[in-house]
Amino acid sequence: MAIDRTIIVREAFATLNEAGLEGLTLRRLASRLGVKAPALYWHFQSKQALLDEMATQVLRESMAQSADLAALPAWQEWARAYYTRLREILLQYRDGARMFSGTYLTDADLFAPMEINLRRMVDAGFTLRQAVVGLSALYSFTVGFVIEEQATELAIGQANPQYDLAVREKRVNPELHPLAAAAGAELFQRQDARFAESVALIIVGMRAQMNAHLSDVPTAH
Repeated sequence: MAIDRTIIVREAFATLNEAGLEGLTLRRLASRLGVKAPALYWHFQSKQALLDEMATQVLRESMAQSADLAALPAWQEWARAYYTRLREILLQYRDGARMFSGTYLTDADLFAPMEINLRRMVDAGFTLRQAVVGLSALYSFTVGFVIEEQATELAIGQANPQYDLAVREKRVNPELHPLAAAAGAELFQRQDARFAESVALIIVGMRAQMNAHLSDVPTAH
């Protein structure tokens, strides 16, 4: 069959969902496409190059699905909604956050929405550095949170029995470690609420930093 980058990436996502990140190999992908591995190297020289393209596709999807958030009046609302949506998108793919992290942006057109996001923060009163640090913190937290979240699953919707609370209770002696034992429910359940509370904490810190900066700016007389 004739293949191009679009077909390869589409089937790579399907392979990722079936076999996980370790199982996504160029050899397996070539077999799925009915071609020899060298045919893939014409388009992607390595697995990392393929992952870069896949991550860029996820970011492109995230940006497109978040375009409507520009109408939100406050930067806090926008940030909370934007990173909540990014988490939702990453969760749609098996090992989605691990696939997404540490990759290289292959589409220069995506710098346009990045510019818009940074401009929103600067216009709200952040310095560029504060905007970069704050949004990077939200981004890194979101990806890291989902990496840990997906580690508790063998596949999408299939829980890893190692993280079952009943199994954990047998390993953590509540008499010796009562708080660690009780923390299990907070760590491995109610993930939506924990994510939202954590994002809110970062946003509070960002707001405090911006306000401290604004209070230091001399006023004109």
